Amino acid sequence: MNYRDINISIGDVAAALPKATRVFKEYGIDFCCGGHRPLAAVMKEQGLPLEEVYDRLDQLVSEQENPAETTDLPFDQMSSPVLSAYIEDTHHSYLRRALPEAAELLNTVLRVHGSKHRELFEMYQLFGRLKTDLEQHLLKEENLLFPLLENSAAACSCSKDTDSASEARSLTEEIISEHEAAGEILRKLRSISNDYTLPDGACATYQKTYSLLEALEQDLHQHIHLENNILLKDYATH
Repeated sequence: MNYRDINISIGDVAAALPKATRVFKEYGIDFCCGGHRPLAAVMKEQGLPLEEVYDRLDQLVSEQENPAETTDLPFDQMSSPVLSAYIEDTHHSYLRRALPEAAELLNTVLRVHGSKHRELFEMYQLFGRLKTDLEQHLLKEENLLFPLLENSAAACSCSKDTDSASEARSLTEEIISEHEAAGEILRKLRSISNDYTLPDGACATYQKTYSLLEALEQDLHQHIHLENNILLKDYATH
């Protein structure tokens, strides 16, 4: 893969080179919801040092070519059923643990510190919406999307005008739209919290809350990347 190709997308790079997501995070490159965009165009738009980023990617390629130095799973080589199972076992399971814990922590921090930190009210409202949206989103994926993708005929015939392929494309549009909505809430939470910067004198619960929210954000970014840029790539319209 030629990473310097002006037409190559961020998602394609991240799919072929999993460790690239770490570089993208460092430079603020959106590789999940914005994975369909050309890498070169995004870097120019954000005023990033192109050659510096490309050199970092070249280094990762060299590391990946040495099997002893990489532990990344070959997500782009997994079948739809295998990748779906991985996403459900890893990311869905994590969200079902983390979402209620984060909601409870936010509730506690709001009650104790809300009078002095009014931004917590907006964060609590936004996170409540995110939690509700994601809970139904997980069910939609597990009960509708993943079973559909396990149908090998649909998985192999996405370019043909079949009922299963049409249903897969329609459902993919819904799923990606919901991903984008979740990504927007994550961006708002990060902005309101000033990149999860703790206020002076923050208690242990405050610290734990922000730490969990950041961990949840990172997990969701990887979760969405695996679906948008790999699992659903053949069904996406953009």
